[in-house]
Amino acid sequence: MQNILVLGGTIEATRLVAELARAGLPATLSYAGRVDRPKPQPVPVRVGGFGGADGLAQYLRTHHITHLVDATHPFAATISTNAVRAARLAGTPLLALTRPAWIAGDGDLWTHVADIPAAVAALNVPRRTIMLALGRMHLHAFAARPAHRYLLRLVDPPQTPPPLPDHHIIIDRGPFDVTSDKGLMQAHGIDLVVSKNAGGTGAQAKLIAARQLQIPVLMIDRPALPDRAQTHDIASVLDWVRS
Repeated sequence: MQNILVLGGTIEATRLVAELARAGLPATLSYAGRVDRPKPQPVPVRVGGFGGADGLAQYLRTHHITHLVDATHPFAATISTNAVRAARLAGTPLLALTRPAWIAGDGDLWTHVADIPAAVAALNVPRRTIMLALGRMHLHAFAARPAHRYLLRLVDPPQTPPPLPDHHIIIDRGPFDVTSDKGLMQAHGIDLVVSKNAGGTGAQAKLIAARQLQIPVLMIDRPALPDRAQTHDIASVLDWVRS
């Protein structure tokens, strides 16, 4: 009998566990615990880390997990790397449910950087009004560039004020739409968007809005991950579990 562990925290993970529950396939959804108000789920939920790859491997063995699905964020490199190693240690089949990366198209004004430090370095420029679309984890890194005005869109209110002298916070949860994001950028006079290449559709509206408004985007490329089986399709995950 199947016993599935889904490493989540994404829209795709939420959709996947809904389909697993609908199909009557037993599953547990695991969160890292970075969101204060997670959505209710139709399957059991665990919150917190595993203690590295060895801890995750022990969890897989102890709970007799038959299928491990990594549906974490494309930038959750540590847990994704640990999942590959843990699956090998425990002998548990692993499949990653990923989002296709965004690709610049006609009219996009993108500059690519490798990571957060490179993005911070690229902002050593005269004052800009920046939509910093990165979530709350990396805000402290941009304290090194205090000259700019930052628009921050966060899922949860920060427990402490961001270390940015000039900022405005909006609490909202995606998916977002192009019309609203265009209005947001125009209302705040945004002249640069900083974004991770998260992929998918839930957060793509800001990029389409930036294209239509001819606002440049500083795009942070995805981290390198170990080789693993992966799919972009929830139906393929269901087929894999059933087979």
